[in-house]
Amino acid sequence: MPTPHPPRPAYPPSGGDPGESDELLAARLRDGPQSEAPRIAALLMARHWQPAHDYSTICLATSAEVTGMVTAAAWHRVLARLAQGEPATALRPLLLVAVRDTVRQWSADDAISGVLPQLLKPAGGRGMRAAKSLTPENRTLAARAFASLPGPARCLLWHTEVEGESISVPAGLLGMDTDTASATLEQAREKFREGCLHAHRQLAPSQECRFQSRLLDVPIRRGGALLPDVRKHLADCRHCRHAADQLGHFERELGTLIAEAVLGWGARRYLDSRPGRATLGALAKGAARHRGSRPGLLGRLPVPVRRTPGRPRSGRSVLRQFGAASAGVLAVVLVVSVWSYDGDGADPAASTSAVDGKGETSATSRPKPPGTAGMPTSADRTRLRNVAADLCLDVRGEPRAGAGARLAKCSEAWTQQWTHEDDGLLRSVADPGLCLDSRADAGVVVLGTCADEGTERGDDVRYDLTEEGELVPRGQKLLALATTTRAPDADVVVKVHDGSDDQRWRTEPVPAAEGSLSIDRTDAPGARAVDLSAG
Repeated sequence: MPTPHPPRPAYPPSGGDPGESDELLAARLRDGPQSEAPRIAALLMARHWQPAHDYSTICLATSAEVTGMVTAAAWHRVLARLAQGEPATALRPLLLVAVRDTVRQWSADDAISGVLPQLLKPAGGRGMRAAKSLTPENRTLAARAFASLPGPARCLLWHTEVEGESISVPAGLLGMDTDTASATLEQAREKFREGCLHAHRQLAPSQECRFQSRLLDVPIRRGGALLPDVRKHLADCRHCRHAADQLGHFERELGTLIAEAVLGWGARRYLDSRPGRATLGALAKGAARHRGSRPGLLGRLPVPVRRTPGRPRSGRSVLRQFGAASAGVLAVVLVVSVWSYDGDGADPAASTSAVDGKGETSATSRPKPPGTAGMPTSADRTRLRNVAADLCLDVRGEPRAGAGARLAKCSEAWTQQWTHEDDGLLRSVADPGLCLDSRADAGVVVLGTCADEGTERGDDVRYDLTEEGELVPRGQKLLALATTTRAPDADVVVKVHDGSDDQRWRTEPVPAAEGSLSIDRTDAPGARAVDLSAG
C-alpha cells in the first residue's frame, strides 16, 4: 500500500532538469501537452508534499489517514490554480495556506465532519472553525507586507527564514544561481520591512500613529532604545505596539514572524517540525542585521508635559530682538590679520565662495570661512543656549558633513556660532557651507550641506523660531530641536513638539574675545578689538 509520506527529495528532484524551476514546470502545466501534466504534478509534489503533509498533521492535531486526504485535496486546489495561470514562484507558502483553509472548510461542513470525526478535535479543526481570524492581530502588518512582495522574494524568505534551508534550495526552485539568490534575498528582507512600515502608516488609526512609524523603525533597526514619548505612546496604542513587536522580529527571529503572519494557526509547531531549522540552528538569528552605532541614544529623552506651542514667527526678527537687548555702548569691529599665503597671487578668501550673477551667495555655495573678508558680521552671528541645560549648541568634533550636534559649555568657539537667515536657514559659522540638518540621521541632528529653499532638502535645514524660543523644522512641524539630557556633551535631536524647557533655546550675540576669535581653535586668525567711541 503506498505511503502518504514519501522521502524528502534532493533539490532539484531527481528526474528534473536543474533549470526546471517551479514556475517553469507550472508554465508547462498550463501550456504544454496534456500528457505532460502527470509528470509535472509528480515533480512539484515530490518537492513540496512532505511539508504540506506535516502541516496537515499540525492543523488536524492527528496523524490519522485524514491528513493524507487533506494534503491531496490541497494539492488538487493548488494545481488547478496553477493551471489557470497563478504563478508558482512561491509555491510552498501557497500550498500550506491551502492545507489550512481545507481543514477549516471541511471542519465547518457538518456532512464532511460527520464522516471524518478527526476534524472535530478542539486543538485542530474545531478550534480553527471557531476562530474569527487565522491571522493574529499582532501579525496583520507582516501578513499584508509579505503578500505584497514579488513571488521570488516570498520564496527566498520562506525557505531560508522559515524552513531554515540553505540558499541553494530556493535558488533551485527559482532557477537562479546562488549569488543572484543571495543578493535578491537581502533586497527581499529590506522590502519586507518597508512593507511593514507602509502597512503601519496605511492602517494607522491617527496622524500621531503615522508620525511614530519613523521613530519606531530606526532605533529598533539599530538596536537602540525607544524615545520615552514613543514608549508612552506604545503603552496607549495597540496598533503601534504590535508594529514595534513585528519590527523587532527582523532583528531576532524573522522566520517566526513570517510563519505566524502567513499561516497563523500552528505556525510555531510547523517551525519546530522543520528539519532545516533543527540542523542549522536558529538561522534567522544569524541573519539579523544590526545597523548603526548609537545603542540607547534615543532612549535618553525625558518624558515632557505637553502644552500648546506658540505660533512661529520670523527667525531673523527674533534673533535681532535678543541681540539688540544685550548690545553694549562699545562698538566693536574685528580687524583680521592677513594669513600668510605663498600661492600664485590669487586671493584665497575671494576664491572660496561661489557667487551668482547678482553678486549674492546662494545657500548651496560655500561662503568665505570665518576670519576672511566675507565672514558674517557679529550682529548676524548668534549662540543658541538651551534654557533647561544652560549650555550652548555645539558641533561634535570638527565641522564636517555628518558631524553630530551636542551641548557644550558656552564659549566663543566657531562651532558654537550660527546664523539664522531670513528664509529660516540655520548655517554654521565654523563652515558656512554646512547647515543644521534635522532629517539626515533619523532624529539625531547633524551638520549637512546647505540646500536652497524649495529643493528636496530645503526644509530639512530650515527652522522657524517661535516666541517661546523653540526651533521647529520647516519640514516637520510636529517636531522641535531638543536635548537628550541636560549634561555637557548631550546629543541634540528632534522630538515631538511639547514646549518644555528642553526644547527652548535662548539666542544671544557672540562676545568678541580679545586676541582671538575662538578659545577652542588654535588655527583661527588672530583679531583685536578696536574702540571706535574715541573717534
